Amino acid sequence: MDGKSISQAVIARLPRYYRYLGDLKDSGVERISSQDLSRLMKVTASKIRQDFNNFGGFGQQGYGYNVEYLYNEIAKILGLNEKHNLVIIGAGNLGQALANYMNFERRGFIVRGIFDNNPALCGKEIRGIRVQHIDTLEPFIRENSMDIAVLTIPKESAVRTAELLAGCNVKAIWNFAHVDLNVPDNIVVENVHLSDSLMKLSYGIVNK
Repeated sequence: MDGKSISQAVIARLPRYYRYLGDLKDSGVERISSQDLSRLMKVTASKIRQDFNNFGGFGQQGYGYNVEYLYNEIAKILGLNEKHNLVIIGAGNLGQALANYMNFERRGFIVRGIFDNNPALCGKEIRGIRVQHIDTLEPFIRENSMDIAVLTIPKESAVRTAELLAGCNVKAIWNFAHVDLNVPDNIVVENVHLSDSLMKLSYGIVNK
């Protein structure tokens, strides 16, 4: 990529390409044209080619794209060829649901620890991982070098926890708390506001 900047819109489409290509690969499809991929994904063929050209192209005129090769290359771009250790902070319903989601491990995201401040949850096992008290979070991260912290806690706690995580050299935060976090630029933050998605659905319903 020669260090050039890739737009967020392109990056946002990469997981979707990866998902569709994975389905094609599992179905035994060996190659596909940008036109056929366009019809499947409802993305214009020219945009698909432009997106892939940001990373070298991958295609061959008159042949199209080798599905398995493109799938593997996008996996590398997304960092899915590496393992990523993560901790879940907040062992309530959402935290437990995320911990139980097996597809994360298939993508290389390995849950190493689960934390909460509720005594009723501490000691509970979720997929063989014992929930630890939040007071042990900092030493655990420092000793085990976590890449990603998942926050499924109230926004007031999330702000304080994000400050602690910044001091523990966590590389990224997947934030489900309803607050935008102020962390150093070297920490990647992905905010997931579930109510925002519902409001978009509501808009779609009333404006259909």
